[in-house]
Amino acid sequence: MTRRSFVCLMSAVLISIFANPASSQEKKITLEWASSDECKKLTELGQFFWLDDGTAYICDSSKDPNEQMIERLDPRTGKRKAAFNKDKAFESLGKIIGSAAEKKLGWPTGFDKNGKFALYEFDNDIFLLEIDKSQFRRVVETKSEEKAIRFSPDGKKIAYVRDNDLFVYDVNKQKETHITTDGSDTILNGTLSYVYWEEIFGREDCAYWWSDDSNSIAYLKSDESSVPIAYFVDFKPQTPRLITQRYPKAGQQNPGVRLCVADVRGNQLSQLDASEIPYEYIARVKWLPDNKTLCAELLNRNQNKLDIYFMDKDSGKATLIFTERDKGWIDATDDLYFLKDGKRFIWLSNRDGFSHLYLYTMEGRLVRQITKGKWSACSINGGPSWILKSIASIDEDGGWIYFGSKEKSSIERHLYKIKLDGTGLQRITEQDGMHQITFSTDGKFYFDTFSSITTPASVSLCTNEGKNKFVLWQSKTDKIGELNLVYPQLLTVKARDGFEMPAMISKPKNFDPNKKYPAIIYVYGGPLAPEVLNGWQSTVFSDQVFLDNGYILFKFDNRSATAISKAYSNLIVGQMWADCELNDLVDAVRWLKQQTFTDANNVGLWGASGGGSYTLLGLTHTKEFKAGVAIAPVTDWMYYDSIWAEAGMKLPKDNPKGYEKTSFVKHAKDLHGRLLLIHGTYDDNVHPQNAQAFADALVDAGITFEMMVYPMRKHGISDKPAKIHLQKTMLEFWNRNLK
Repeated sequence: MTRRSFVCLMSAVLISIFANPASSQEKKITLEWASSDECKKLTELGQFFWLDDGTAYICDSSKDPNEQMIERLDPRTGKRKAAFNKDKAFESLGKIIGSAAEKKLGWPTGFDKNGKFALYEFDNDIFLLEIDKSQFRRVVETKSEEKAIRFSPDGKKIAYVRDNDLFVYDVNKQKETHITTDGSDTILNGTLSYVYWEEIFGREDCAYWWSDDSNSIAYLKSDESSVPIAYFVDFKPQTPRLITQRYPKAGQQNPGVRLCVADVRGNQLSQLDASEIPYEYIARVKWLPDNKTLCAELLNRNQNKLDIYFMDKDSGKATLIFTERDKGWIDATDDLYFLKDGKRFIWLSNRDGFSHLYLYTMEGRLVRQITKGKWSACSINGGPSWILKSIASIDEDGGWIYFGSKEKSSIERHLYKIKLDGTGLQRITEQDGMHQITFSTDGKFYFDTFSSITTPASVSLCTNEGKNKFVLWQSKTDKIGELNLVYPQLLTVKARDGFEMPAMISKPKNFDPNKKYPAIIYVYGGPLAPEVLNGWQSTVFSDQVFLDNGYILFKFDNRSATAISKAYSNLIVGQMWADCELNDLVDAVRWLKQQTFTDANNVGLWGASGGGSYTLLGLTHTKEFKAGVAIAPVTDWMYYDSIWAEAGMKLPKDNPKGYEKTSFVKHAKDLHGRLLLIHGTYDDNVHPQNAQAFADALVDAGITFEMMVYPMRKHGISDKPAKIHLQKTMLEFWNRNLK
């Protein structure tokens, strides 16, 4: 339930909600349709990968799988052609794996940057497609699964992890080499422990980094032997199966992690000499352009001090370059860019309360702050919301940095450029809304995935000056228009101190201003996890059903969730989901109740993960809500993982009163309104003990409630039958309690 993970969760949960017919002229939206491929295809676009020569591989995902084809696009001319002979490729694949080869090839696991090869996985084995020859060959054939599969920068080698050991495959020699040999259930090489995967590396399970010359690999070696074990029970076997997970909770032992380097030519190993360097986490690793030096970002346990070290790859000797500090915690960032002159680098920091770019010498001396203002640079490449990566491209010859920014609006994402000296700030993207930018390797073109709250997504090819050359893909706007959808209205709600909280509201199609409607508020609330954005809402189809059932739908972002400023996020340090969030919640719901169209006696609150916790906050600390639905909530920070719990709450031994104050288990006796508590029994993110502890406290207090348990479902409750069932359960609950 991290600060952030649940934007993805909510999209997964809400994409399949009920539907009732709106009129005989409109398409009848049913539950099955809202969960169908037909619905998904309305807004499905395509995939792309930029190659080193400035061209791109593209594939239209909205087509039938049998009709999909990978093409090579030249952005200069707009011409495209098939990347390989599909029939010939399938013929070669069939000779290897027999009749199991089907005549459809989706987007591969990866391409090399030269565009010569594509990686595919069939039956947990790796296959290499030689694109020019349209020929497949098998890379490995083992009983174990390979993961974290990556080409070397020169495309001549492939690295991957098997059974927690790191391997390298030489494409020309067709030879596999062990890089490590000590992988086990508790020793992980090149792959991440759960808590690193979830909190630090944005759910991308790859813990190794190729040097640019493809001669070396830096990787993390994790020792989980001292990490406490969590247990889950699989009910399906006649004798239930016990599943284990290494999961450190607040104050408990973390995995021990070391940075190692392997020379893949001679398999020589070295490691970071950290004998005199105190650190808890290795937050990032990056090679310098000289291929001899590594940059290691080392974070303390409280996560408020980050030391940047340069490490010699042969000796392991480390030199401290500079230290970053924060009053709360330091957000993970991929904005570290070493300039080609070998003398300077660019770094993103929240030190003035906003996310801005700074220029340093290689010795760690600050040259200047590049971007300035009461706005934040922001991720523009569509990655996880809690991983900051604002730099989209750098034109070193011209002296320009292209980056994402919220300078125009905190609920939009735009591409800007600025000179290295901090002059010439200019917004490039013009359309109001959300822009996701992916630059070509040479920086001359970019793909812009654009949407707004009333405009479904499209992908355009643009020049680096913002000129739209052509639309590559767009949603099926004609079919979407036939649905006569009601779109949310964007607005702001003033908190008691004047802070304007972003919000959106949707009203039933035949809205009567003289009537009063029951209202359902959705909230997430976690820092760096804004929900109110001027972008296409993945829940817009399913929202119509609630509207047709006569509900007002309302969503808002409390100040710590807006990601406007790190200073707002830091307001919750030591008391996550407590006073700051509570005051904003009360102000938002009271504003809604004051509207003439709201039935103030029938207002519900719901959310999942962080939003589930926020729902319990509202139901235990106020009397504003008639009912609430809490899905997979953290009910006590002692039950959550060490990294995120301690980032906001700090160590339990240092903040016992804070942990006591924010425990919903201890406040269960104060529950007001009807509660529906939902959890999956195999939730390895927010463990089921959270719901169980809260339910047990309600039982002790003699408070009745409703509970829905999803057997062997994880945090997202993501399979289609469970999603449909969850939404049925929610809708029935609202209809019983808010009408």
